[in-house]
Amino acid sequence: MRPDLQKQRNELRDLDVEFDREMRARGFDPAQADNIALPSHLATLYAERETIKAKLEELEGKTDE
Repeated sequence: MRPDLQKQRNELRDLDVEFDREMRARGFDPAQADNIALPSHLATLYAERETIKAKLEELEGKTDE
């Protein structure tokens, strides 16, 4: 496995854990993230997760070619 893929997967996993923990700490269900207005800290984490997901998809697409 390419090191950059593994790094992105690890970052995404860590962000997922942090995001879920922060959502629950504020009384939100993490599954609601797409349907509610998030406080700024959660919105930042959400945006960072989405960016990493996009990068990961791009990297995985390059390995499939």
